[in-house]
Amino acid sequence: MDARYHYPPDVFNLLVDTIPLLCKGKADVLLFLRGAGVPQEDLALMTEKVRTDRSSVSKFAIVRDVLEKLNKRGDAGLGARREVIKRVVEFEEFSICWPADVYKAKANVGDLARIVNVKDSFTRMNQQREAVQAEVSAKARIERQAAIEKSRKIESVRDRLNVLFGMDSEPHKRGKLLEGVLNDLFRAHEILLREDFKRQDQCGNVVVEQIDGVIEFEGHIYLVEMKWLKDPVGVNDLGAHMMRLFARADARGIFISSSDFASTAIAECVTHSTQKTMVLCTLREIVMLLINNHDLVNFLRQKVRTAVIEKKPYIEILS
Repeated sequence: MDARYHYPPDVFNLLVDTIPLLCKGKADVLLFLRGAGVPQEDLALMTEKVRTDRSSVSKFAIVRDVLEKLNKRGDAGLGARREVIKRVVEFEEFSICWPADVYKAKANVGDLARIVNVKDSFTRMNQQREAVQAEVSAKARIERQAAIEKSRKIESVRDRLNVLFGMDSEPHKRGKLLEGVLNDLFRAHEILLREDFKRQDQCGNVVVEQIDGVIEFEGHIYLVEMKWLKDPVGVNDLGAHMMRLFARADARGIFISSSDFASTAIAECVTHSTQKTMVLCTLREIVMLLINNHDLVNFLRQKVRTAVIEKKPYIEILS
């Protein structure tokens, strides 16, 4: 039983009624308590009374006085309080008791054991409940911190993306920065696999292929192309990305553009939809996603389902 603070009243009174029954003499009571680790200071008064005027105090009065002092020790008396209970509930030598006390002693020891077991059960349940609550609280703190960190990253993406709209005089630099911004958006939602992937020839001297980003989403690999274009995306703009997909058996594609998509480009994706899944997305949709704090995972899931089920590679979900 966890008795860190005090014996509760029921346990205290039962100990006072039981310990004297287990010991024939007053000196035996003091010896029982001393053997349980009760400090000498708590025993001193009763020890002196028993030595000088044995008849002035009963065994029950001795136990009550000593346990009251032990109870007041708080954590300092924890070990002794536990040992007193342990010695009582494990008591088996009833032959050393007075014959008239044996029956009641056995009954009291049994009652105390049951009380201790019940209190132990409640203590264990409370400890388990507290452990579960602590685990839930810790998990909630981690999730809150993760949500704060995710929000911070997304806010950074939004701010950096806004800056790009003012870089008309630096189109090449803007296009390169766009890759990093959108890759960081994927990373904030924990779906980025690789970014700015370059494949070299066998000698490792020449870059034969460059991919803006590679993500793994719901069991599929997607090659991601990101373009800041002035005019609508045409078949030629889409061609290189489609060739990369056909060079990889199970790869799917995502094409993100600052401009809209020409009908011919959309038709090309539909034509090849039985072989390759292509998802077309505008930067306008990404901006709206960031402004309205929508979830990128749900956004992509809708886009992919529409492309696969309805054979519509381009449909504006956020506009």
